[in-house]
Amino acid sequence: MTEGSIWKNILLFSVPLILGNLLQQLYNTADSIIVGNFVGSNALAAVGSSGSPIFLLIGFSQGIAVGAGVVVAQYLGAKDRKEAQEAVHTSLALAAILGLILTVGGIFISRSLLTAMDTPAEVLEDAVTYMQIYFGGVLFSVVYNMAAGILNAAGNSQRSLLYLGIASGTNILLDLVLIAGLKMGVAGAAIATDVSQLVSCVLSLGFLMRVNDDYRVTAKEIKVHKKMAARIIKVGLPTGIQNMVISLSNILVQAGVNGYGAAAMAGFAAYMKVDGFNILPIMSFSMAATTFVGQNYGAGKTDRVKKSMWVTLGMGVGYTVLTGVLLLAFQNPIMQLFTHDAEVVAFGCTAMHYFCPFYWELSILHSLAGTVRGTGKTVPPMVVLLVSLCVFRIGWIQWVLPFFRSIDGIFILYPVSWGLGAVLMILYTWKANWLET
Repeated sequence: MTEGSIWKNILLFSVPLILGNLLQQLYNTADSIIVGNFVGSNALAAVGSSGSPIFLLIGFSQGIAVGAGVVVAQYLGAKDRKEAQEAVHTSLALAAILGLILTVGGIFISRSLLTAMDTPAEVLEDAVTYMQIYFGGVLFSVVYNMAAGILNAAGNSQRSLLYLGIASGTNILLDLVLIAGLKMGVAGAAIATDVSQLVSCVLSLGFLMRVNDDYRVTAKEIKVHKKMAARIIKVGLPTGIQNMVISLSNILVQAGVNGYGAAAMAGFAAYMKVDGFNILPIMSFSMAATTFVGQNYGAGKTDRVKKSMWVTLGMGVGYTVLTGVLLLAFQNPIMQLFTHDAEVVAFGCTAMHYFCPFYWELSILHSLAGTVRGTGKTVPPMVVLLVSLCVFRIGWIQWVLPFFRSIDGIFILYPVSWGLGAVLMILYTWKANWLET
């Protein structure tokens, strides 16, 4: 990436990341579309409202997977086979431990967490059922994420993309069989998700046990090496904490939505699935910028770093303006994919009116954050994200939201917090000496 066309390098690196993220979003969205059409709006609300508490509980494990990927990549890059092997096997051991803890904790805390979020009575039981079954198979998800992190660290992102594609197809097929065919409701949706995660877990581990390379896995070698575990946790801890804190703010937002009833929950849940198809490509551009900047910054090519920042901004803003226009133009048909309940569709379209014209703000925030991270300065972007997407949102919910008489007060929070984050990142990249070598 230190030579050649900047925009081609960034775009080509982004494509597998975008496809992987979109595949993952696809099978999450399939749950909601099939549940909404074959079970009803209350079930759609139950599945959708479970997302925030699930992400709160698994966010730390995702952070540890990021830390493991960084450590494994460093040892593979240094061609240190012994340490690479130790890092790979420790990573999978940590994943197994975290997965078991989350299984037990998630099953037992689901009802209390959903009740604390003011989940309406007509939605609560379905939401509890979905969460408890989901956490019954969360071990497969945690281990797959760790295995995918190892594959990506080795430069083999195509493998994790392939297995994710197979899992997506499995999930959609099982949704149709269990929900539309066997009428199992939200339980069928959760089982389909668990089985698809099991498939991706088995496929990725199977490949890691067959590959003839320094990151090959041997089952009997999977154990925790204390010093290596400490290093992985140290690297992954900031991301894990960031994930959990931002998830906590999302839970408070979801609790606010829950106060407007099941139709509002269903409309918001349906649109948040559409929202993912906008946000995940933005995140992929940000990750590509981090890698591109990291290589060029390390090579001392600061001119390419500066140019890549503008290229990433242009790609992200261009993408979000285009998709924002398309979503607004086809808002009713899009929402009717999930349900034909007019009240639910109306809530989803209201969310679109607040979100779609302002995704470009979020693109600026993440493009600049990804660029700055590539120089090794990871703390400033983390602080900006926590201030804008967490602290500000919590303050808004506590002190501003009471002055609104409708759900508009919650929806407008999103573009306002994105704008704040974008301004803070612009000020940082303008004023700070983040390109100093």
